[in-house]
Amino acid sequence: MLIIAGSITVDASDRDAYLRGCSAVVEQARSAPGCLDFALSPDLLDPARINIYERWESEADLERFRGSGPAEDQEEEIVSASVARYVVSSVGAP
Repeated sequence: MLIIAGSITVDASDRDAYLRGCSAVVEQARSAPGCLDFALSPDLLDPARINIYERWESEADLERFRGSGPAEDQEEEIVSASVARYVVSSVGAP
């Protein structure tokens, strides 16, 4: 299993519009084979930050979907990004 997690920063005045523009990508991801979860959400404290969380069954599933990254106009709005890929070897209850 893979987890992609982190955040991007956009201009605070554009964050809500940016997130609205991502709704189709979230829908596509959630219906993609191997997608266990996919979420983009506004940060509760930082008005410019968007939190990213993705969970995939396999690297192959992620790579099949990956061509659906941000549109070029959305990519231009990203001021900074800090996103990492985590390979999960086991999962258990907390």
